[in-house]
Amino acid sequence: MKVLKFGAVWCSGCLVMKPRWKKIEEENSWLKTEYYDFDNDKEMVEKYKVDRTLPTFIFLDSQENEILRLNGEIEKDKLVELINQNKDK
Repeated sequence: MKVLKFGAVWCSGCLVMKPRWKKIEEENSWLKTEYYDFDNDKEMVEKYKVDRTLPTFIFLDSQENEILRLNGEIEKDKLVELINQNKDK
């Protein structure tokens, strides 16, 4: 499983989520994540049809198919629960 994280420097929710994701990534070293800037990574933004509702988190299975999409500020516990539910996909 991989999580694509989309954010922007002007996004206050993105600033809130950054330390949460940092902790999750430290605690789950197996988890693959990639960060894309909404303003600078237009190719990925268009590929995944990400709009200005940021932050956006796209969960991909082992075949790179989207299995879950979340927007906004999400509590760390909820993210960990979703990661654990989907980690074997």
